[in-house]
Amino acid sequence: MNTKPTPRRRRLVSGAALATAGVLVALSVPSAALAAEGDTTIDIYDVNDFHGRIAQSLSTPAPRDGDAAGAAVLAGALEQLRGEDTSTSAFVSAGDNIGASTFESFIQQDQPTIDVLNAMDLSVSAIGNHELDKGRTDLEDRVIGPDDARNATWDYVSANILDTATGEPAFDPYSIQEISGKRVGFIGATVDLEGLVSPSGIESLEMADITDSVNAVADDLTDGVADNGEADVLVLLVHDGAETAAASDLDGDSAFARAVHAVSPKVSAILSGHTHQTYVHSVVPDGGTVARPVIQTGSYGFNLGHLQLTVAADGSVAATAAENIRLVDGTFTPDAGVAATVSAAVAEADVLGAVELGTTDVDMRRALQSDGSENRGGESTLGNFVAEVQRSATEERQGAQIAFMNPGGLRADLAGGAVTYKEAAVVQPFANTLVVLDLTGAQVKQALEQQWQPSTASRPFLKLGVSEGFAYTYDPAAASGSRITAMTLDGAPIDASTTYKVTVNSFLASGGDNFTAFAAAAAKQDSGKVDLEAQVEYFEANPEVTVAADQRSVGVTMTATPAGGFQPGDDVSMDLSSLVFSNAGDQPTSVRVSAGDQVLATSAIDPTIVDTTDEQGTATLAFTVPTAGTGAATPAAPGSATRAAAVTAAATTDEPLVITVGATRIVLPVTIPLAAAVDPGTDPDEPGQPGQPGEPGSEPIDGDDDGAGPGADNGAGAGTDLAADPAADGTANGALAYTGAELTAPAVVAGLLLLAGITAMVVARRKRARRAETALD
Repeated sequence: MNTKPTPRRRRLVSGAALATAGVLVALSVPSAALAAEGDTTIDIYDVNDFHGRIAQSLSTPAPRDGDAAGAAVLAGALEQLRGEDTSTSAFVSAGDNIGASTFESFIQQDQPTIDVLNAMDLSVSAIGNHELDKGRTDLEDRVIGPDDARNATWDYVSANILDTATGEPAFDPYSIQEISGKRVGFIGATVDLEGLVSPSGIESLEMADITDSVNAVADDLTDGVADNGEADVLVLLVHDGAETAAASDLDGDSAFARAVHAVSPKVSAILSGHTHQTYVHSVVPDGGTVARPVIQTGSYGFNLGHLQLTVAADGSVAATAAENIRLVDGTFTPDAGVAATVSAAVAEADVLGAVELGTTDVDMRRALQSDGSENRGGESTLGNFVAEVQRSATEERQGAQIAFMNPGGLRADLAGGAVTYKEAAVVQPFANTLVVLDLTGAQVKQALEQQWQPSTASRPFLKLGVSEGFAYTYDPAAASGSRITAMTLDGAPIDASTTYKVTVNSFLASGGDNFTAFAAAAAKQDSGKVDLEAQVEYFEANPEVTVAADQRSVGVTMTATPAGGFQPGDDVSMDLSSLVFSNAGDQPTSVRVSAGDQVLATSAIDPTIVDTTDEQGTATLAFTVPTAGTGAATPAAPGSATRAAAVTAAATTDEPLVITVGATRIVLPVTIPLAAAVDPGTDPDEPGQPGQPGEPGSEPIDGDDDGAGPGADNGAGAGTDLAADPAADGTANGALAYTGAELTAPAVVAGLLLLAGITAMVVARRKRARRAETALD
């Protein structure tokens, strides 16, 4: 393994004789820090996931989790708690000191954050995933800097990030700090980086198991061989953590839970991060007899973690204190020097960020969980807006047709009214470039299927923001890999074999967030345009933005279409979801299904938020296919699902089912027979003739294609219009993915007629939206 000493280790080794003498003197002097005669007390203070929160940001009327006490308060607390003799304590971090930062730090590449942490004498930090936002080279050469010209003066450590060429740790796996005369070994470890950072920036790195890597270092540091380092006390700094504050989370099957139990008992404490949770637990490790603390401080400097270890005369180590100290209550006096650094950074950011870019008519917000926290599994007006911004930025030169935005790249909401540079910047702080991919329709479908994340991922579902003109339906009850049931672009069905120009940010382009379909693109063109730059240019071209309110994906699970299609008297039921946003105003309260000019059923929408997913806004619609008659269907009253009245007619025509909810209009790839007017002289019993070759509606549908083809329809309307893509993966033989029904002969003509109408409806909607003339419900 890599035993290259860290800069701080080198300083300790070079002054070994002097250090040893100092220890002997220190131990011979009585100290209040000693718990008992012969015992040595070590105090460790820590933070995790500071994320450049150098300026104070507190909620009113009372602080709440996630607020930032500010760097000056953090520095003041450390001064008060550590006292004048800082040799008996250390300040450390469990990673993500920088990255995903607020504007005053982000706009200056997090240099103000590095400066204030240097001033606080941060000794050592685990490497978090955000330390690698800009890749390995940026961390090594700019953030850390060369040994003779360090930028971050603390040690960055990780035992399980390996160099792919050597198989050895790419960074220092540990750092030895002398505290109270004892050699304290801080071993670093990092959450699996796959899906968390842009793969292109870490191509030379690979991840090893946290537990195995830490145990190997722990053995080396306690084997009595001075050449590979020795320590009296071991502490793990791991940028990974439990998903909740519940102690039961430590007994799961995650990599972190395994580490909590299986990391060697030689390690006396675990300081964790990454999940932004607040907890202090105590766990007896496998093979051990003494419980060790497992701590996380939350995030953003809301708390300061405190760990006290006592080393007995026989060398045994026990934790005598483990706590989180709140910093947001005004208890600690801010440090004046750090406050001055923060003020200078804020002043510079204010100059850069005060420029007004444009306005929006309403707030654009991220999706919410039921407890008010961010839900990365929900569709949002903000995610859709940013996707459209990025499509527009790459449309003229790169020919972009579709764009997707990852929810984790959205770090703040955008308030309605005037939008400044700073407000735009904090929404997307990662400075990703926009990349245009060549993707087949089948690959686009695969990317959408990957919103349902692997079982090992920290979030089960990640909802991609979608650009204007693209829409899809999905069946939440379907099996993995077959949930996407229809996709359209400007109303036309997405063809499985056709290549589309798709814009994503550089994070997604290289497979970030487990969207490997994007990484498999046949061609990639980096536009060279940064995401923030694209947003600035969008506002320059569109200074008054009207926020689109249409849902670009809707869940549909319905009665399977019987062989030969639905017939009069058949009962039809459909469960709908994702009908409303979780965090937007003026949401629709009812939904209806219609065919032709007949409303078949209406229902109230249940807006209850379903955590981690996009299923909020549910309704069930049920009706009976009208029987022969002359009357029109009776619209059902909002608030209840009802069936249409029976009708009689001399002839019928197949009409598609249409779901209407607010500004969204969904044309389903399912038809029912309705009464039709009979032309004079036409035999109502004689089936209609298809058009001549070359005319709209005359092209037959092959059961093995993906359902695309020309056609005509009499429908029109604003909103999102979705058509079937029965065989987007080339294997469905024309089956409607969410109904399980075959596209049989009676439905062929209706399917063809549907397509042209869908196209006309969506094109009309896009034009109206761009002219800001569409009235939204």
